[in-house]
Amino acid sequence: MGQKVNPIGLRIGINKDWSSHWYVEPREYAKTLHEDLAIRRRLLDLPETKGADISEIEIIRHPQRVTIVIHSARPGVLIGTKGVNIDKIGAEIQKITQRKLQIKIKEIKKIDTNSQIVAQNIARQLENRQSFRRSMKSAIQNALKAGAQGCKVRLSGRLGGADMSRTEELKEGRIPLHTLRADIDYGFAEADTTFGKIGVKVWIYQGMVYAQDKNEDAGQLAKRARREPAGEARGEHREGGQERHERRERGERGERRATPRPEADRAEGEARS
Repeated sequence: MGQKVNPIGLRIGINKDWSSHWYVEPREYAKTLHEDLAIRRRLLDLPETKGADISEIEIIRHPQRVTIVIHSARPGVLIGTKGVNIDKIGAEIQKITQRKLQIKIKEIKKIDTNSQIVAQNIARQLENRQSFRRSMKSAIQNALKAGAQGCKVRLSGRLGGADMSRTEELKEGRIPLHTLRADIDYGFAEADTTFGKIGVKVWIYQGMVYAQDKNEDAGQLAKRARREPAGEARGEHREGGQERHERRERGERGERRATPRPEADRAEGEARS
């Protein structure tokens, strides 16, 4: 299943978070969901957001207002001169939602390891008639240089203007799609060429996430909470997943600790006396 399903949806609640944060009554759920979709669609279609390299749009709903967080690689394009563009964007979104609106912009620091930005850049290069193999190779090399441990790019469509559509894929490094604690970013974009649409998919693996609270479900957390106080009272030390992983990378072996046996020691002392 890891090869088929969306990597972000598979890891929701483990090391990925939802794009929308709100709670409504069941009868209002469909209306609110369609409003979120309309906001995202409208934001991406506005001329003020063209060329801003938007990676993600978060929507947070409060009782009295709606907060929209836009993750962009070029926040200056969204803000505009003296905030002109951001005012126009707010006016357009205000037509969709009737609540008080607040827009925040977060800058993306590492664009070479953001899969959505990488996919958009490849699609832009294909629209400019650049070689698709060169675009794939350069994107993967830049991602690995920026610190990614693996990258995979897949293109589908009439590549190079061929009469028959096909799929080309290039991969370097590791992409452990079946490992749930693996931090895998996934992005998708479409290139509108003179020969038709070309789909671009990008997977970027950035390492393992060893935060215990995010890797354990409710049952494991409850079991660990019951076990830790008793272990602390006995003075025991339990090695965590991160410590074990670091020790294995250094090639060190764990020390086996002998457990004290007070009854056996007492019996042995009486026998000697």
